[in-house]
Amino acid sequence: MLYFADLHVHSKFSRATSRDCDLIGLSQWAALKGIHVVATGDFTHPEWRKLIHESLEPREEGLFGLTREATPQPLLSAPDVSPSDVRFILNVEISSIYKKNGRVRKAHNLVFMPDMDSMDRFCKKLGERGNLNSDGRPIIGVDCHDLLEIALESSSLSFLIPAHIWTPWFSVLGSKSGFDSIEECFEDLTCYIPALETGLSSDPEMNFRLSCLDSFTLVSNSDTHSPSKLGREVNIFSGDMSYSSIRDALRRGGAGSRASENFLGPRQSILADKRVRDDTPSFLGTIEFFPEEGKYHMDGHRKCGVRLDPQATEDLGGKCPVCGHAVTVGVMNRVNQLADRQKGYIPSKAGYSWRMLPLIEIVADCLGCGVQAKKAKHLHSRLIETLGPELDILWSTPLDAVEVCSPGIVTEALRRVRAEQVKIQPGYDGEYGRVSIFEDHERASF
Repeated sequence: MLYFADLHVHSKFSRATSRDCDLIGLSQWAALKGIHVVATGDFTHPEWRKLIHESLEPREEGLFGLTREATPQPLLSAPDVSPSDVRFILNVEISSIYKKNGRVRKAHNLVFMPDMDSMDRFCKKLGERGNLNSDGRPIIGVDCHDLLEIALESSSLSFLIPAHIWTPWFSVLGSKSGFDSIEECFEDLTCYIPALETGLSSDPEMNFRLSCLDSFTLVSNSDTHSPSKLGREVNIFSGDMSYSSIRDALRRGGAGSRASENFLGPRQSILADKRVRDDTPSFLGTIEFFPEEGKYHMDGHRKCGVRLDPQATEDLGGKCPVCGHAVTVGVMNRVNQLADRQKGYIPSKAGYSWRMLPLIEIVADCLGCGVQAKKAKHLHSRLIETLGPELDILWSTPLDAVEVCSPGIVTEALRRVRAEQVKIQPGYDGEYGRVSIFEDHERASF
C-alpha cells in the first residue's frame, strides 16, 4: 500500500501553537488530509507525555492509535476518512544550543522512539541535562552528537533526523549558527542518521547540489503548529505500516527515479515503477511546498521590506541598503555557498518529489478571497466530502472528476499547480512567500 506520513508536528504545549493541537485535533485533520502516520511531537513535555500514555494504545509494530474512548468523530462526512485509522509515531523536536569549535551552535533535531518505555527512558536521561517542563520543544544545552548518543542509549532502535537543515537561525547547516557538513556536527555517529529534513524553504533539487548529502534520504514534513496545516509537506511510503518499516525505508532511501516531469500522473508513475512493491517497505518521495514560499528562501531584511537574491547580497556586502543592518542570509544563498555541483544532478537515493499548494490555498485563489473566508472553507469542505481526502485530490484525483463537482476554475487551478504554473514572490527573513495562480482578469473569465 501507499501511505502518507507527516513526521514533524507540535502539540499545544509548544510555544505559538493552536489550542486544538491535541491528539483529537491531529487525528481529525490527519484523516481529512489523508495522512496515515503522524508524529506525536513534543513527547518530552510531561503533560503531553501523560496524554500519550492515557490516550494511545499499540497497534501496528511501533505505531499507536487512539483508544476507543479517545477517538473523535470525523470533521466531515468524507469517503475513506476516519480518525480511528490514523497512526502515531513517538517523536519530539529538541532545540540544542551549545558551544563547539569556538562558536555557539543552535540546531533542531527530531528524535523517534519505538515504544513508550524507550520514550520514558529518553525523557529521564534528557531531563537530567535540562528543563523539559517549559516547552514542548525543549531547549537543551546538549551537543547534537551527545543528543543522538542519549537516544541510542535509550533504544538501539531509535533514530534522529536533523530538522529543517537550512533554516538560518536553528539548524545543522544554517547560515547563522550551523556547521558546514553533517559530519562536523555528529562526528562518529553520523552513520546512525538515516535522513535529513529539507524544510519549507528548500526542496530535494536544491539539496542534490551538495555531494556530502548523497548518503541521506531527504524527507519533508509540515512542522505544523496547527492541525489544519498538517501535510503541507509530507512523505510517501509503500509497504506495511510500522515503525521498523519507516526506519528501514529511510535508511534505504528512494528508488532512484524522478517524476517531476510527469507531474500530471504522480500516483500512476509510482505504481508503474517495477521497483516499487507493496510487500517491500520503501520511501518513495515527498510532496513539497514550493520552496520559494518558505519564509527563509531568499536573503533580506524584513523590517525594511528588503528582499535580495544572493548576488545582490554580495554586491551590498551583506548589508541592508535601507538601514545598513546585516541581512539574514537565506536558504538559497547558503546552498550556493556549500554546493559543489550545478543544478540537475540526481543522486542514487533520490525519491520522487512534487511541488504542491494546500487545497484551501488553491480554493481561496480561485475565489479571490482569503483562506479564512467562509466561501473558501465551504468549497474546500464540499470537495473533500465529494472526492475524498485532500492529498488524494491534490495528488491523483483525475481532473474530470474534480470538474464534475466544482467550478471550472478549480479544475484549471489544480491543473496549473500540478504543472507548477504559478507565480511566486519569494519569502525572506521570516516572511512567507506569496503564491498566486490567477490574475484578476483571468478569474473574471470563468
